Amino acid sequence: MKRLRLFIFVIISSFLFFMPTVLAHVPYLERRDSTIEEPFKVRRSITQSIAVYSWLETDWVNPATDIDVYQFNIQDKPLQIFLEVIVPVCDGFYANFTPWFALVGPGLPPPNQTLPFEIPEGCGVIIKADAPPGSPRDQFYELFGGKSYYQGPRFDETINITGTYSVYYWDPYQKGGDYVAVLGYKEQFPPIDFLRALINTPLIRHDKELHVP
Repeated sequence: MKRLRLFIFVIISSFLFFMPTVLAHVPYLERRDSTIEEPFKVRRSITQSIAVYSWLETDWVNPATDIDVYQFNIQDKPLQIFLEVIVPVCDGFYANFTPWFALVGPGLPPPNQTLPFEIPEGCGVIIKADAPPGSPRDQFYELFGGKSYYQGPRFDETINITGTYSVYYWDPYQKGGDYVAVLGYKEQFPPIDFLRALINTPLIRHDKELHVP
């Protein structure tokens, strides 16, 4: 038992030493597709910052758009909600991949354009669109993942109505590719999430989350 504790202490200490000094989001890897029928459910508070390394497929035989859905509940109001999408640069593979996202929930405004999904009764939507393919985009280097990303649209507002909310990510231009869904703004690492970071961070830093070379 003492040897096991020593081993765990050494592993965690090494992780803290070699990883960036500022922790970012709790990293999740997409193990299954997060669909409208089976969304990714945020188990903790939506204020805790998580990053889900995900993939949008393109099927030209069946032109229906692949839509990833993330769901969370608001029980206390008002609550600050932060959402974002970023795309890995990947040597230019994703220069024209510009996914959008939309927040759907109670009390939000009605849609002002056609969407590739149905809005549940009693809900509204806020759409965050990226620039069209080929438009200039800001880039930044993310220390946690050890790679550069294209900056996508953000949502950072206070929600005043309790209820269930969903975030839909999709690619209106049907190019498809890897992206990161960022939800929440507080950098918190409870023990289980620290362990998750311990496992997933080396995979991300070695590009194991990507679907391109």
